[in-house]
Amino acid sequence: MMKIKILRRYDVSPPANSVSPTALPLTFFDIPFLPCCPVQRLFFYESSQSSPSFAQATLPLLLRSLSLCLRRFFPFAASLVLPLAPPLKPHILYSDGDSLSLTVAESPADFAELVSDEAREATLIHPLLPQLRPPQVSNGTRVEPIMAIQVTLFPNKGICIGIQFLHVAADGRSFNHFMKSWATIHRCGGGPTCVDPNYSNLNGLEFVFLKDWWSWVASPSPREALLSVGDKVRATFALGKAHIDGLKVQVLSQLENNDIDSELEPIHLSTFVVTCAFIWVCMIKSKEKEHELHDQSSSESVKDKLCYFCFVEDCRNRLAYSIPSTYFGNCLGIHCLSEKRNALLDISGITHTARSIGRTIKEVKIKGGSIGLGEWIKDRKVIDIEDLVIVAGSPRLKVYDTDFGWGRPTKSNVVHIDSFGAIALAESRNGNGGIEVELALTRTCMEKFITLFEMGLKSIM
Repeated sequence: MMKIKILRRYDVSPPANSVSPTALPLTFFDIPFLPCCPVQRLFFYESSQSSPSFAQATLPLLLRSLSLCLRRFFPFAASLVLPLAPPLKPHILYSDGDSLSLTVAESPADFAELVSDEAREATLIHPLLPQLRPPQVSNGTRVEPIMAIQVTLFPNKGICIGIQFLHVAADGRSFNHFMKSWATIHRCGGGPTCVDPNYSNLNGLEFVFLKDWWSWVASPSPREALLSVGDKVRATFALGKAHIDGLKVQVLSQLENNDIDSELEPIHLSTFVVTCAFIWVCMIKSKEKEHELHDQSSSESVKDKLCYFCFVEDCRNRLAYSIPSTYFGNCLGIHCLSEKRNALLDISGITHTARSIGRTIKEVKIKGGSIGLGEWIKDRKVIDIEDLVIVAGSPRLKVYDTDFGWGRPTKSNVVHIDSFGAIALAESRNGNGGIEVELALTRTCMEKFITLFEMGLKSIM
C-alpha cells in the first residue's frame, strides 16, 4: 500500500444562506442505481508545488471554489435518505449547514509510477480515495452522505484529486459538469453554471424500480456484490485512431468475405462498438484457462455459458420531452446483451460481437432511450458477476478537459472497476482521436490479455 499522511479534514458547505433546505425526489432514471457501489475517480496533475506553497495558496482556493460550486451542485453536499420499506420513497435531502468531507493528504510515493499505463497492483492507488462517512440508521431509515473528496499532494511532483460519490445522485455527465465547474471557478474565479433540474416519471417505471429496491435492501448487503481486488492488477491500454479505423475495416471485410451479415440494414460500426467488441473478446480469451480450472463441468459446457456485456447510454437527447443541458442527476439507459462464450472465442468473435453490440445500439435509437431499464432489473438477478463486463466512463465526457489551472490531467483513473468486473473508457489524453481503456484482471489473465491486445493491434495494422 502507498504511504499516505492525512494532514487535515474539512467539512465544505455551500456559502451560508445560499441554498434553501430542499428535498429532491429520485427520478425513475436514478432509482436503478440505488444498489450500485459508489463511483470512484482520480484526477492526477503534474505540479511543482511545495508543501508550504500548497498549504498557503492552493488549498484555500480549492476550498473556497468548492464551496461556491456547491451552491449550484448542493446535492453532493446533501444526504441520501433511504426508508427501508414502502410506502416511503428514497430521496435526497439538503438541510442548512450540510457539507461534504474533504480530506487533505500528502504522499512521498513515486508520482510517475502512479500515472503510468503499465500493469501494477490494483490496490496501489486506493489510498488516494476518500472514505465516505458511515451511514446513520434511525427508525427504519438509513441516511448516507453522497460525496467525499481527497486532495493528495506529492510535494514538487503532483496533485491528485480523488472523488467518491453515490451513483444514484448523478451520472457521469452530471459529475463531470460538477468537476469542470469547480475547476473553472478555481482556475479563473468565474461563477458556477446554472442548473435547472427537471424531474419526470415515465410509464410507471418508478414503481417497478422502487419495488426492486425494497426487495434488494431486505438482503444483508444493500450494495452490489463486489469481486476480490487483492489479487488483481490494473493497466491502461491505448487505441489510436488508426487502430480503430483498422478494426472497422477488419470487421467489414470479414462480414463481406464470410457473407455472415444477413441484416437488411447496414451494421452500426462506431468507435464505441469496435473498441468494446475488441476489448470484450480479448478479456474472454484471457480468462479461458481460468474458467476451465474453476468450472468442474466439461469444457463444452463452459464454452456454452453465457457472457454478459452491459453499457449505459445518455438519454438526454432520446426522450419524448426535452432535457436541459444543465440537468443534474441520472439520465441513462441501461442495456445488457449476452453471447455464448464459444461465439466470443471463435475466429470471427470480434465481428460477431461488434454486430451484436451495434444491433443493440440501433434498437435503442429506434425505440428510445428508456428501453432496457426494466430488462436490467430482471437480468441483474440471474447474471453471474464473474461473467459480466460493464462499461464505465465515456470518451464523450472529456475528463482530460478538467483543468484547475495546473494544465490538463496527466492521468484519470476510474477506480471502482477494480472490484466490479468493468472496463473504463476515456478519450485519449494525447488528443489524437483515440481511446484509453482501463481494466483490472488477475495477474495471469492480465499477462494473457496484454499478449492478445498487442497481437490484435498488429493484425489490424
